[in-house]
This record gives sequence, structure tokens and C-alpha cells, in this order.
Amino acid sequence: MTWATDLLEKMKMGTHQPPPLVETLKLGLLDDWREGWVKKRWRLQPELLHPDDSMFGGYMAALFDQTFAFVAMSVLADDEAVRTLSLNVSFVSLSRNEDVIIEARLVSRSRRLMTIDGTLSSPDGRVRSVATCQQMIIKRAAS
Repeated sequence: MTWATDLLEKMKMGTHQPPPLVETLKLGLLDDWREGWVKKRWRLQPELLHPDDSMFGGYMAALFDQTFAFVAMSVLADDEAVRTLSLNVSFVSLSRNEDVIIEARLVSRSRRLMTIDGTLSSPDGRVRSVATCQQMIIKRAAS
């Protein structure tokens, strides 16, 4: 296990206390992971919806960014960390007043770069948005 996979496992088991940023933004953590793949269910937060009960696109982007970081963490070495270089989100259909499921997977990894893609779907499987990102692999700061 690496520092990152240990943290992912603690999130999955429900024993990791989310950092203040995650709590403030109400992002939640993850439900399941394996090398190169993550799944999370975001529980509906009515106060974060538009007046017509649709999800704010910027919030979907934040959920993708967090989930993509988790995917990257699943394949990092102990001396590595990542930073998002690019994030592209395409909105397919409105998400209204519903939990959503985000699944993401590693597409490719080189020495310094990862490409990850994912979908955000309704509980019945209707795709609401799709996204891709590139993560830059950096040297992890000493703890």
C-alpha cells in the first residue's frame, strides 16, 4: 500500500475524516475503488441546487475533479502526488433533484501525465455529464 491507496481504503471503510475543504463544499468521499477506477455516489444536497432543482454545472465539475484525483491516487507511488492540468466537462442532460453516481477510470499514464475520464449519471443510469482531465504527476512534499 502507498500513502494514497491507504487513504482511499480508509475513505471506502468510512474511517477517514474528510478535510475541511471537502466538508465545506459537501463533496463527500468515495464508495469503491480499485487500481485505475473509482466510483462514488453524491447524496443530494438541496441547498446546492438551482431554484428549478437542477444541478449547478460548476458543482458537477468539482465532483469530477475530486473523483479524478481519487483515480490518480489509486496508481501513485509513495513519492508522487498530482495536480489537475485540465478538466473538460460536457453536459448531456439535466440532473434534477437526484443523487448522482460518478464513475471514473484511468485512460493512460506516462511518467509525468495521466489522462482520466468519467461519467456522472442518475441512479437509473441516465448519463448527465461526461468529463476528461489530465493530471500532472509531481514529487510529493515531505509529510
